[in-house]
Amino acid sequence: MRASPSSPGAPGPTCTLGAHSGPGAPGPGGLMLGMRGISSAGRYVLGEGTRLGTPPPPPPVPCSPVLGRLPKHHPDAQKRSPVARTGVFQVFSVVHNKASPKRGRNLNRVPSSEILASCLSCCRYLFNCGEGVQRLMQEHKLKVARLDNIFLTRMHWCNVGGLCGMILTLKETGLPKCVLSGPPQLEKYLEAIKIFSGPLKGIDLAVRPHSAPEYKDETMTVFQIPIYSELKRAERQPSQSPERLSPGQSSDSGSAENEQHLPDGIGQKKSGRDPTLVVAFVCKLHVKKGNFLVLKAKELGLPVGTAAIAPIIAAVKDGKSITYEGREILPEEICTPPDPGLAFIVVECPDEEFIQPVCENATLRRYQGDADAPVALVVHMAPEHVLADPRYQQWMERFGPATQHLVLNESCSSVHNLRSHKIQTQLGLIHSDIFPPLATPHRQEEHTTFRVPTVRGECLLKYQLRPRREWQRDAVIVCNPDEFIAEALELPNFQESVQEYRKAMQDGPAPAEKRSQYPEIIFLGTGSAIPMKIRNVSATLVNISPDRSLLLDCGEGTFGQLCRHYGDEVDRVLGTLAAVFVSHLHADHHTGLLNILLQRERALASLGKPCHPLLVVAPTQLKAWLQQYHNHCQQLLHHVSLIPAKCLQKGAEVSSPAVERLIASLLGACNLEEFQTCLVRHCKHAFGCALVHTSGWKVVYSGDTMPCEALVQIGKNATLLIHEATLEDGLEEEAVEKTHSTTSQAIGVGVRMNAGFTMLNHFSQRYAKVPLFSPDFNEKVGIAFDHMKVCFADFPTVPRLSAPLKALFAGDIEEMEERREKREVRQARAALLSGEQARGPDDRTPPQKRALVEQPRSPQSKKGQTCWMGRTAATWHGFGPEAAGRKNRDNWELVLTIFKEAARKTQHGLPVPVTCSLCTPAPSWVTGRWVVDTMSEYSGLRE
Repeated sequence: MRASPSSPGAPGPTCTLGAHSGPGAPGPGGLMLGMRGISSAGRYVLGEGTRLGTPPPPPPVPCSPVLGRLPKHHPDAQKRSPVARTGVFQVFSVVHNKASPKRGRNLNRVPSSEILASCLSCCRYLFNCGEGVQRLMQEHKLKVARLDNIFLTRMHWCNVGGLCGMILTLKETGLPKCVLSGPPQLEKYLEAIKIFSGPLKGIDLAVRPHSAPEYKDETMTVFQIPIYSELKRAERQPSQSPERLSPGQSSDSGSAENEQHLPDGIGQKKSGRDPTLVVAFVCKLHVKKGNFLVLKAKELGLPVGTAAIAPIIAAVKDGKSITYEGREILPEEICTPPDPGLAFIVVECPDEEFIQPVCENATLRRYQGDADAPVALVVHMAPEHVLADPRYQQWMERFGPATQHLVLNESCSSVHNLRSHKIQTQLGLIHSDIFPPLATPHRQEEHTTFRVPTVRGECLLKYQLRPRREWQRDAVIVCNPDEFIAEALELPNFQESVQEYRKAMQDGPAPAEKRSQYPEIIFLGTGSAIPMKIRNVSATLVNISPDRSLLLDCGEGTFGQLCRHYGDEVDRVLGTLAAVFVSHLHADHHTGLLNILLQRERALASLGKPCHPLLVVAPTQLKAWLQQYHNHCQQLLHHVSLIPAKCLQKGAEVSSPAVERLIASLLGACNLEEFQTCLVRHCKHAFGCALVHTSGWKVVYSGDTMPCEALVQIGKNATLLIHEATLEDGLEEEAVEKTHSTTSQAIGVGVRMNAGFTMLNHFSQRYAKVPLFSPDFNEKVGIAFDHMKVCFADFPTVPRLSAPLKALFAGDIEEMEERREKREVRQARAALLSGEQARGPDDRTPPQKRALVEQPRSPQSKKGQTCWMGRTAATWHGFGPEAAGRKNRDNWELVLTIFKEAARKTQHGLPVPVTCSLCTPAPSWVTGRWVVDTMSEYSGLRE
């Protein structure tokens, strides 16, 4: 559907809007705006991207020799801001289907939307930040580094669920400042986040209350419009802005009068939650000056190309006539008409109580009919029953036929996480039961009809405001499983490896008896730190029986993962959820809990079942976070009964009868004989757990930890160990720094525990698709993937999936091995340098004399000594010229250089196939793990 174009003429800035919609996507509909600057020389000034999911065009002359662009906070980046004013402005809407608290029974009946607006060369704005926004932005290549303004329409988890993770990510990117606008409770929300995030040093967070003056920058002006529901209108007091910081509290950076800055000591605010308030936003783009017509100016004899032309250009762009050589020249003769300052409006109307206040709002009425700033687009975040109300439809019609309307609600249907669908489809070619297909959203029947131009949101749908107003669907996501399958079947050796695996399974011994499918383990999130396009953060669902389940950790987006896995059955699954175990208070392990609590209440109501509080086993510090959110944002404590994890440790004394009753309820609800926890080696108050079922099976979950003896003890003879394996082998030092485990360390814990099977999960996002396979992998070890479903009967099958997995991800494994090889070269260089520096003056005798003094040793007596060449080769075990393929040729040349220097120092000559007395009886190129053992003490290089 195309609206009438705005001012015709030369190409100018473009404003685009795109929509995300579909099951399991993050929080209430989101919208993104963006601008791409185009200089007078015609060069693109790159921002963070030109369109969602589409890389920016390469500039003829890069802005930066490395990246082609500079961060906004870089000093040189500020020089480009005038150019950005003439650029492309884009709006992308992000609709997420989520269950409505009053209506709708399944995931397709849930309104939820974000709006991301970005002026790509200068700044970026986000309207609402529900769960999963980071994941969507990462998948569609929208970096968060310039997200310096976030606008919230109301204080509800579907609007702010992704905000805590987003703030932590912005802090890590080095963004100097981010301003949050919206409800006054934002201040307390940020204070609550600090309970688990710690001090948010390094980023200046400020709150701009809804009662503050409008926000204005070089791109647009944003007006906040508070709207109160009918329930509050009778008792409404005049709105007051949040209290300012007391004189004793100060911010490190200068603050505008309309901003509440939040350093480590956040100012206290007395007001509590207010569910009767929503905030609408009117965004008015600044008028774009016309383009100077160079050829026309030359025809009129103007001094084009000289310094005298600058004031002439400035004058005509401001609409002023100029006189040149006695002749008056009107601005329209040498300049295109200015582009008027269009506006767009973002309004949320969550239920019927807000319809009349929205329709009667005086500020919004000023933009209807003959407004000073024509409204190009109105974004409606409203459920279907609100849109169907005659009052609301009449209000929409008052904007006139030239205004486009975008609907973001439960009727929108679209795939968001395309990469998840792609990888799951390809994994299903290996084993369709272990890797079941994901649910695809189906469009609801659109019962509401409109008499105004209306479009329902889709993922990556864009609306362009400048230079021509039109909808753009070129980037709308299309999920085509046939394409995914064809791509996998074209991979070298993939089909053969799958056939070999299936033949091996057929030829193998038949199971003695058909075992039960329960317990059933479903890995909903197997990545660490932040949600990414393929692996979401930690969450594992254990279906104990058809009507009982529990969650092991609950990171951001867990509900969305459930939606993608179960589709329309998600309410039934939520109805079976009896307990949640939260291992520790890192954001990637618990920030999905609040949405699970809220969605579970809705699901039980839709199923006609009573809603009992959900049992949550967690560190006691979780209570402070829940209490703060409950007091100031949204009621939820009635949804949860907290059991302190420390009370389930072996030998712990439980002094509270209430806690004893909750523990008994936990064991009974889950049909468990024992639920035991232990402190693990990660952060403070981090726990692992062991579940013993009354039928005898035992499942152990490590949470995040280094190898931990306490976990080994409580997990003795476990049927299944689910252990984190964040890093690959060879990164033990980094694992210690980050208090995580490597692959072999996790496998070793399973061996010491005598676990029947070990599933590795919680992989660093550097291993997006598959981790590097360790030599310690055996028939009792498997790798977890998101949406992988296993039961105990699958244990013999899972290890045999390795060959097809290696074929499917051969390219990714090759890249990871190259990175490892480069890392080992750096280690070899460092070892050589450290060896030189470690030698004292007395050791600097000529190498010939040292060779005479040293006596040849037998292989048995050469422990800890090898020649320089041997020590270097040990870090490249098995990597000689005969193994050097084309991809490793450059690396091998580097190793040869190291060998030449080593050979010079030891008088061995050039590094041709040769052995020395200290390497004997090594093969000619000193290969094999025994060399590592030989040289480990001497050089300090270990695998």
